[in-house]
Amino acid sequence: MNAKRWFAWVCLALMLVAEFFLFRANHERDAARTDLRDAQTQLHAAQAELEELKNSSAGRQASEISGLRKQNEVLTGKVSALQKNLESVQANSQKTEQSLSKARTALELQQANLQQLQTEQQQARVAANANACINNLRLLDAAKQQWALDKNKAAEAVPTSQELLPYLKDGIFPVCPEGGVYSLNAVGEIPACSVQGHVLPQQ
Repeated sequence: MNAKRWFAWVCLALMLVAEFFLFRANHERDAARTDLRDAQTQLHAAQAELEELKNSSAGRQASEISGLRKQNEVLTGKVSALQKNLESVQANSQKTEQSLSKARTALELQQANLQQLQTEQQQARVAANANACINNLRLLDAAKQQWALDKNKAAEAVPTSQELLPYLKDGIFPVCPEGGVYSLNAVGEIPACSVQGHVLPQQ
């Protein structure tokens, strides 16, 4: 049971760590997309300015065209690097999401196993308590019959718990494990418990 709970906590911790990495990956992805859009905007502006210079009169200085070409090359390289970075971030984000999904599945399975185990333990406890109570009822019935035999009592006679103590082990009146109340009833009747299902079989 402790090992199962420990495994559940480990799965939960792994899921939280995966959530953190997924959040960070998504943040990096959004930042990369923003940088890519800015770079693309600058690139488009530079390309437009370059085209404008190409189409302008021959009096424009060749140095401006050369500078814009260099700027265009730099921005093109930057855009390419940002695209690669974005692809890498998206790939990492996808891996993180897969790991998180596996952790969630493992945690759900562990929780289902724990719930099933708790249900089985509860059922076993109820059955064990019922058997213990039925054994108490047998002892009470045997004590009642012995009391009637010793005291020459009729089938309609109803003993008290104090009268049966000498016929019970160590003089102790048994107690229902589920907190039920015992009814001794008449000698000709079987004793009963107030808890449902705690019934002495008729012989």
